[in-house]
Amino acid sequence: MQKKLLSRLILVAIAAVLGVAFFAFDLDRYLTLSYLKDQQLAFAVFYATHTVLTIVLYMAIYIIVTALSLPGATIMTLAGGALFGTGRGLIAVSFASTIGATLAFLVSRFLLRDWVQQKFGARLTTINDGVEKDGGFYLFSLRLVPLFPFFIINLVMGLTPIKTGVYYLVSQIGMLPGTFVYVNAGTQLGQLESASGLLSPGLLLSFALLGIFPLLAKKGLDMVKVRKALQAFPKPKTFDYNLIVIGAGSAGLVSAYIAAAVKARVALIEKHKMGGDCLNTGCVPSKALIRCAKMLSYGHRAKEFGFKQTTTEFDFAQIMERVQSVVGKVEPHDSIERYSALGVECISGEARITSPYTVEVNGRTLTTRSIIVATGASPFVPPIPGLDQVDYLTSDNLWQLRELPPRLVVLGGGPIGCEMTQAFARFGSAVTQVEMAPRLMGREDPDVADFIRQRFEAEGVRVLTGHAAKEVLVQGGEKLLVCDHQGERVEVPFDAILVAVGRRAHTKGFGLEELGVTISRRGIIDTDPFLRTNFPNILCAGDVAGPYQFTHTAAHQAWYAAVNALFSPFKSFRADYRVIPWCTFTDPEVARVGLNETEANEQKLDFEVTVYKLEELDRAIAEGEEDGWIKVITPRGKDKVLGATIVGPHAGDLLAEFILAMKHGIGLNKILGTIHPYPTLAEANKATAGVWKRGHVPEKLLVWVEKFHAWRRG
Repeated sequence: MQKKLLSRLILVAIAAVLGVAFFAFDLDRYLTLSYLKDQQLAFAVFYATHTVLTIVLYMAIYIIVTALSLPGATIMTLAGGALFGTGRGLIAVSFASTIGATLAFLVSRFLLRDWVQQKFGARLTTINDGVEKDGGFYLFSLRLVPLFPFFIINLVMGLTPIKTGVYYLVSQIGMLPGTFVYVNAGTQLGQLESASGLLSPGLLLSFALLGIFPLLAKKGLDMVKVRKALQAFPKPKTFDYNLIVIGAGSAGLVSAYIAAAVKARVALIEKHKMGGDCLNTGCVPSKALIRCAKMLSYGHRAKEFGFKQTTTEFDFAQIMERVQSVVGKVEPHDSIERYSALGVECISGEARITSPYTVEVNGRTLTTRSIIVATGASPFVPPIPGLDQVDYLTSDNLWQLRELPPRLVVLGGGPIGCEMTQAFARFGSAVTQVEMAPRLMGREDPDVADFIRQRFEAEGVRVLTGHAAKEVLVQGGEKLLVCDHQGERVEVPFDAILVAVGRRAHTKGFGLEELGVTISRRGIIDTDPFLRTNFPNILCAGDVAGPYQFTHTAAHQAWYAAVNALFSPFKSFRADYRVIPWCTFTDPEVARVGLNETEANEQKLDFEVTVYKLEELDRAIAEGEEDGWIKVITPRGKDKVLGATIVGPHAGDLLAEFILAMKHGIGLNKILGTIHPYPTLAEANKATAGVWKRGHVPEKLLVWVEKFHAWRRG
C-alpha cells in the first residue's frame, strides 16, 4: 500500500514539474497559430532534411501534451496537416493522440479511480454497470461527437471500469474522422501564402467541415443506433397508425390528445378504465374524501368561529357514495366519447407489443411508426409475513369501503399515507400511522414534518416513526401489526390496514420482456432524455417512466413523448425537469417546488432562507387559518428563487407564482412589485418578497438619503 502511494506521489510530482515548466517557460507560445505560420518555412526545410526525426519528435511532443492534458492539441493537429500533408499527418496525429489519450487515461486511473470508487461507489453503480455493458459505444459516441473536450473524456473514463485495450482501440477509431477534418484544415493553412488565401475555396471548405462535422457525426451516429436497435425487426411498408398509445391515464390521454391535435392517426388502448389511477383511484377520489373530512373538521372547531356548539351527523357510506359521484362528474373529461370526437381511436382491450412496429389487441395486429408506453403504476405491497391473511387496503381498493374502520393502521408516511391518515382520523377512526423512517414526509424539511406530526397528534392520530413493520398476526380474531422500534417489539392492534408505502411501475405482461426493452434498477422503464427506450420508436411517459410519479409530470412528459414520437428525427426535445412542483393535500397543505433548505445544505450552496409566517397575513387571520409559513431559498445576496416550500391553506394554489418565477427567471423583486388583491392568501407571496427585501436594504445609501431629507428640511 505504501509502495503504491509512493508511486502515485512520484507520478504527481513529475506531472506537476512538467506542467509548471510548460507555463513557467512560456512554452505555450509555441502552440499557437501565429507561431506555426511564422515558422512554417523553417519547419518545411527541417522536415525535408530530417523526415523521420521530424515525425518522431512531433509525435513525442504531441503525446506529452495530450498525456499531461496541456492546451495546444488542436494547434498540434493543424500543424500535423501543415507539415506532413493529409496522409502522413493523419497517421502521425491519429497514433500520437490515441497514445497520449491512453496515457492520460491510465494516469487518471492510477491516481484517482480507487479513491473515487470507494467514496462514491454506491452512487456510481448505474454508471459502472452501463460502462461495463456498453462502455465502448459510449466512448465511441463521445469521440465521434466531441461535446466535451477530449482531455476531460480521458480523465473521467479513467475512473470507470472500461478496459484499457477497449479504450485505446475505440479512441483510435472514434477520433479518426475528426482528426481527418482538422489535419485537412492544417494542410490548407500550410498552403496559405498571403491574406488573400484566407478566402481560398479549400480553406473555406476545411473550416466549414470543422463546424458541421460534429453535427453530421451526431446525426450519423443516431442513424447507426436506430438501425442497430431495429435491424432484427422487419419494417412494414405502410403503417396503420402514426402512433399507438398504451394506457389511458394522464400520460396516455395527453399523448393521444396531442397526436390527434396535429392530425396524426393515433390509437389509444386501455384494458381497464379510461382516466387511469388519477381519475378512478387516486387524485380525484382522494381529494373528494379529504374535502368531506375538512368540512367535518370545521364542526369540531366551532368555538373558534363564535359558535357555542355544532352537531354534524354523517353516514360514512354516503360519504363514499359522494366520492364516487365526484368521480362520475369528472369521468366525461376522460371518456371514450370525448376522445373519439377529438379524433383518437379508442380501443378497449389488453395490448401486447410484439415488435417495435406492431401491437396486438383483441386478436388484431396493428402496425405503427411509434409506440408510447403509458401503463402507469400500482400500489407496492411489501412482503410482510402474514399481510396476506388480512384483507389489506391500498389506494386501489380503499374506495370500496362503506363502513368506517374503528381502528385503522396506515402503513407509510408519504403523501398518500399522510392524506388518508388525517382524513380517516377526522371521520372518527382511531388511526395509527406507522413509518419506518425517522420522520413523516421524508422529502420535506424537518420543520415541515414536525409540524404535520404535531397537527396529526393534536387530532388524535398515533404517529409511530422509526417503526419497521415486521409481521401481521391474527390471534383469536384480533389483528396485530408487529413492528420493530430500535430492537423493541411493538404490537399495534387494528381492524383495517392501509398499505401506502409507494408505487410500482407496470412493466410486465405486455411484451416488454420478450422484446428486450431495458428496465432500470428502480423498476421503471429505462429511457434517454428524449423519453425513448433502447428502441428509439418506443417511448414512455408517466409513472412507468419516472423519475416523478405525479399526474402533472405525467402530462408534462406526454408532450415530449408525443412530439418526439411523431416528428423525430426531424425535430426532438429533451424532457425538461428543471421546475417540478408537488403538493401533499393534508390540512394545512404542504407544497414545494425546487430546492428546500435540507437539499440546499446537502449541496453546500451559499444560500439564504426567507420565511414569512401566515400568522401575519390578514386573510389567514380572518379565516382562522394562520398556522403555516412560506419559506423561499435564494442565492446569497440575490433574489433568484431556487426553491419554495409553503405550509398553509391552499398551499398548492399559492405555489403557482413561485413555479412561474423559477420557470421564467422572475426574481423576488418582481413579485414584490406586482399588485396582489387585498385581502387574499396570495398576498403572502408578495409579503415573503418583502421580507427578503427588508433583509437587503442598502444601509449605506439610506444614511445619505437621511442626510438629504435633513438638508431639505433646512
